[in-house]
This record gives sequence, structure tokens and C-alpha cells, in this order.
Amino acid sequence: MNTRARLNLRGIGWFLAIAFGLAWILTLPMYLDGRGVSSPWVQLILFINFTPAIATLIVTRWISPLAHVRRSTGLRWGAKGSYWGWYWLFGWLGLTILVMVAPFVGALFGHYPLDLQHFSGYRAALESTAQGQQTLSRWPLETIVQFTMLSLPLVTLLISPVNFGEEWGWRGYLLPQLLPLGQWPALLISGAIWGLWHAPLILLGLNYPQHPILGVGLMVIFCTIIGIILGWLRLATGSVWPAVLGHAGIDATSQFGAILMLTQVGVTYDTAQVTILGWTGWLLPLLFIVCLVVTRRLPVHNSPDTPSGTISMPLPLVASRQASA
Repeated sequence: MNTRARLNLRGIGWFLAIAFGLAWILTLPMYLDGRGVSSPWVQLILFINFTPAIATLIVTRWISPLAHVRRSTGLRWGAKGSYWGWYWLFGWLGLTILVMVAPFVGALFGHYPLDLQHFSGYRAALESTAQGQQTLSRWPLETIVQFTMLSLPLVTLLISPVNFGEEWGWRGYLLPQLLPLGQWPALLISGAIWGLWHAPLILLGLNYPQHPILGVGLMVIFCTIIGIILGWLRLATGSVWPAVLGHAGIDATSQFGAILMLTQVGVTYDTAQVTILGWTGWLLPLLFIVCLVVTRRLPVHNSPDTPSGTISMPLPLVASRQASA
């Protein structure tokens, strides 16, 4: 047989219960004080990021132990012969580029007003804080912009331990556990679950402040799309680390001013339509996925995460082949 015979329902079930349960528990103080993501309890988001990793640790150690946990959950540099170094490089820089280009796509559709000459939106944001005013007094705005852009790869590396907290769960544990369903179902389902896991914070206004309820669905779509790319990195190398770097690249570019610096001052925008979170930002990642399919890189051939190194087959296909054998 070229794939796992059945799903590890016990392990998957407990993993999801722990990851989702802890996320809701840690979000609860933000609901109780009525201030949502403006609450001082928002600092708990740092710990929420580690709930999938905690779930992975508990499940693989005590509930449904895996043989060779380090290899099974991708805690290695990469499988021999997988050219894993190139995938690390793409994870480190490729997702950052997709996030940076997303506002320009939004501008093409008229939803994101750019200011690439004066960076007025970024200047206003800096002037609104004492630290930002001090920074502007020392260096020209153009120098600050250039420094911010060039420092993004370093920021990606610095915050990657936080993103490991999520990726060891979603791509390290869950994705390989779903491979008996086939690669595409595993990629789509794991991505959708990843999106739903964000629901406690999305309902409070995180990421989609104008659409807290609709935002849950939007986050599921976004995470499914990005999850395919991160999952591809995982399946192609047998390592979770390229996905960790890719996730960190998205967060570094989105959260550290790289998007805000491109817009005009005084103009509001809807994240349901622009940035990597919005539908215009999904177009390039979708195009990249199409390229992977056309060039036959998806589904992944000779994936280290399947026992025989072949593409995992959906369960009905496995059954039919056994019957005909």
C-alpha cells in the first residue's frame, strides 16, 4: 500500500479540541472586558499562537504517539534530495514579495489609494506616536521607508519562533495526518481549519474590523489559499521550517508598517478587498498555485511525508485499487 490505510481520528480529534479550546479560553478575557482587540488582554495573542504547537506536543506524546515524531512532524532541515534549501529561500522571501505586491493589485482595481511619492499615510502614522516623531527628527522619511523594506527579511527571522507555534500544528502535524484523504483534500481541509481557528479573534474585529462576522469566512478563504502554498513547502521538503518562514514573512510584512507606508493619509480601506487579506490580494497567490499545478509541482511527487515517496491517494481510490489487485 502506498499510503496510510486510515485517518488517525483519535489524534486529529484531540489535536483540534486542544488547539481550538485553548484559543477560545485565551480569547475569553477580551470578550469579558468588552474592549475586544483594544483590550490590554490582546497581549494574549502571543500565547494563542502557540496553542497548535501545544496540541501537537500533547497528542504526539501522550494521546496518540507517533513513531519518529521529529520526522513525522517535519522537525528536520529537509529530506535528502528534496532541494530543501531553495524551498527555505522561497519561504523566507517569496511570501514577503506576494504580500508587498498585493496593495498594487488592489490599486489596479481602484480599492487601494497609493502614495509612492510622499508616503503620506506612513508619515501620519509615525507622527501620531512619540517614538515615530523622534525617528522622523533623525532621518528623512525616504530613508526610513528604505530601511523598513530592507529589514523585512531580518524581521521575518526574528518573529519566526512565534510562527512556529502555529506551523508545527497546522503543517507539521495536521496536514500529514490528513494525507490519507489525498493531497488536495488534505491541503484544502487543513487550510480551512486553520482559518476557522482564528474565529475567536476575527469576531472581535481582528484583520477584518469592518466585517467581524463575514470576516470569519474571509479568513477561511485566505488561510485555505495561503495554506496550499505553505503546505506545498511542507510536502515538497518533509520539513515544517520553510512554512514557518513563509508564515513569518506574511506577518512581518503585514504587521510592521510595510503595507501602511504605501497608502495615502486620511484614506480608509477595506481589508476584505485589499492587502493580502482581501480578494484582490488573493489573486497573485492563486495565480502562483495555478503555476504549481501547470508545472506539475502540485500535487507533490515523491513527497517525503508519504511512506513510499509517492503521491498519496484518496481513500476511495486506494480501496478500488486493492479490490482490483
